[in-house]
Amino acid sequence: MRVKTWCRLIYIAIAGISTNIMVANADSHELDDATAASLDAAISGEHRSAENKARDVYRRPRETLSFFGFRSDMTVVEIWPGGGWYTEILAPALKDRGTLYAAHYSLNPKYGYQRRYFGTFLSKMGANQKIYRDVIITALDVPYQVDIAPQGTADMVLTFRNAHNWVNPGYGTHTGAITFKVMFDVLKPGGVLGVVDHRWPDPDSEDPNAEDGYVSEDRLIALAEAAGFKLVARSDMNRNEKDGHDHPQGVWTLPPSLALGDQDRDKYLSIGESDRMTLKFVKP
Repeated sequence: MRVKTWCRLIYIAIAGISTNIMVANADSHELDDATAASLDAAISGEHRSAENKARDVYRRPRETLSFFGFRSDMTVVEIWPGGGWYTEILAPALKDRGTLYAAHYSLNPKYGYQRRYFGTFLSKMGANQKIYRDVIITALDVPYQVDIAPQGTADMVLTFRNAHNWVNPGYGTHTGAITFKVMFDVLKPGGVLGVVDHRWPDPDSEDPNAEDGYVSEDRLIALAEAAGFKLVARSDMNRNEKDGHDHPQGVWTLPPSLALGDQDRDKYLSIGESDRMTLKFVKP
């Protein structure tokens, strides 16, 4: 039996001022024993490089997936998995009881970084059939390829550090609206959309094209709600208060990209990866 955990609204009155706060505890979604075992084995698995494991301290995969309500018997769609950092965790965790769709870029991606990541991803899938044999690779290239999985069949859709691209006109004028609608349609009623992305703290001052890689929570929430989603929880587990959000090469100045190379390398390593939002939506 599935147990739905809803966020709680807590009203706090301090000095006569009432504040409506949506509280989301990263531990509020307890993992069942089978999911916990499969997730822990995936995260610690020898198939993951030391370099990728070093990112765990910033990306908190166990806590993040737990917050979204992940279970190892789900049908999950991962949107634009890039080089497969999260796929390394999702694929083995879902291998025995669940299904993973990897909705990657098109077969002929527009941008050079997409070609590199797609090539890396396909090589990863082919190099370890024991782990990745059952991953179903599809394509999301709005508006041409949108059949990321059969409609109404997914329990969860996940996207990590991608949504800022969808508000950039270079990817198409209506890419954000269409992409959120595609993700909405593929989910079952009650299904979850989990979004992690580089957070710009002030919606009034963000770059409308997100050229720096940052996007505001307000903007993404508006896009999701316009597609029919309901925001049910948000978490600060992936917040980084050391990130001042003002870097010469945007988020790519920070690790793991370190776009400036050795210039101020220690400074950016000390900051760590970008400040990130973690948003949980549900399809009513």
